[in-house]
Amino acid sequence: MSELPIRDELRGVEPYGAPQLDVPVRLNVNENPFPPSERLVADAARAVADAVRNLNRYPDREATTLRERLAAYLHNEAGVALDTGQVWAANGSNEVMLQILQAFGGPGRTALSFAPTYSMYPEYARDTSTRWVTAPRDEATFGIDPDLAAKAVAEHQPTVTFIASPNNPTGTAVPLDLVSSLHEATDGVVVVDEAYAEFRRDGVPSALGLLATHPRLIVTRTMSKAFAFAGARLGYVAASRQIIDVLRVVRLPYHLSSVTQAVAVVALEHAAELQARVAQLRDERDALAAWLRDAGLTTAESDANFVLFGVFEDRHAVWQALLDHGVLIRETGPDGWLRVSVGTPEETTAFKVALVDVLKEQQR
Repeated sequence: MSELPIRDELRGVEPYGAPQLDVPVRLNVNENPFPPSERLVADAARAVADAVRNLNRYPDREATTLRERLAAYLHNEAGVALDTGQVWAANGSNEVMLQILQAFGGPGRTALSFAPTYSMYPEYARDTSTRWVTAPRDEATFGIDPDLAAKAVAEHQPTVTFIASPNNPTGTAVPLDLVSSLHEATDGVVVVDEAYAEFRRDGVPSALGLLATHPRLIVTRTMSKAFAFAGARLGYVAASRQIIDVLRVVRLPYHLSSVTQAVAVVALEHAAELQARVAQLRDERDALAAWLRDAGLTTAESDANFVLFGVFEDRHAVWQALLDHGVLIRETGPDGWLRVSVGTPEETTAFKVALVDVLKEQQR
C-alpha cells in the first residue's frame, strides 16, 4: 500500500463498518427488525420483474416517479407540501450526504457538526477534502446549546452544518428554534439529518416545516429504518429547487438503478402498513428505556429506534459479555455508554435476560 499514490489523509485508514457477526440477536445497527410483509414482497417481485425486462435500457436518471411518490409521502407524514423538484433520491442517505459535500464542501471549505453524532460525517468530509470540525453537545442531556452553536458557526464559518435530529448515537431530537437560529447565523447550508424521523415522539416536529422560509435548509431522510428497507439502499432529501438542481449537477449519471427505483415505489405504496410497525417500535423503545432506568441505568431521551444507556466503568467488558450471551449491540458514543437497537419483542427479551445476567456477573 505504501507504494501506491494514495491521498495522504487515506493512509492507514480502515474502512468503516459496524461488526457483522452471526449471533442469535443482532441489535447493533438500528435496523428495523420486522422484514417486509409477504404482500409487499409479492408486489415488489412483480415490479422487479417488470424492471428486469428493460434492463438493457438505462434507468430514469431523474427518478421522476419515485420523487413524486416521495413528495406525496412527506406531505402525508409531515404535512408539508413539496413538488417533485424539491425532492432528490440516491443510494442511501450516505450518498445524499456525499453529494451535499461535493456540492457545498470541498478544499478550503468547512463542515461543522455537534459531537457526539453520526460517525460517518467526518468520513464524508474527508472523502470530499472538506475540513471537519465539531462543537460539543451537553454532556448530560446531549442537547445543543444555542449560544455555543452560534459561537462555533462564527468561529469556523462552515459552508455545511450537519444536525442529526434525532441524533445518532444519542437519539436526541433538536428543537426547530435551534435549526432556525443556525440557518440565520451562517451563509452556508444547514443539513438536518432525519434518518430516524418517523420514530419521533408525538409533538416533535419535522424540520420539513421550515423549508418554505429557510432557503438554505436541507432535510435528509432514508427508507432504511421506518420502511425496513436497509438492503434496498434508498435515501432522499428535501430542499429548495435551487439546492436540488445543484445536487443533480454532482450526481453520477444513472446513479439509481431501475430495480432500486421500482422496489422503493412499491414500499411507498405500503407506507400505511409499515407505519403501523413504526408505532409498535416506538412503544417498544419507550418500554425498553423505562426498563433500563428501573434496572438502575441511565438512558438518553430517544426519538429514534434505539436507546443509548450506561454509564459503565468498562463498557467494552459489558459489550463483550453480552456478545458471549449471543446478543450483539453497539459500542459507540461517549465513553461508558452503549447503544441498543429496538428489536422484536423476543429479541428485546433476550437482551434484557442477557443484560441482567451480565450485570450480576459484574457485581460478583
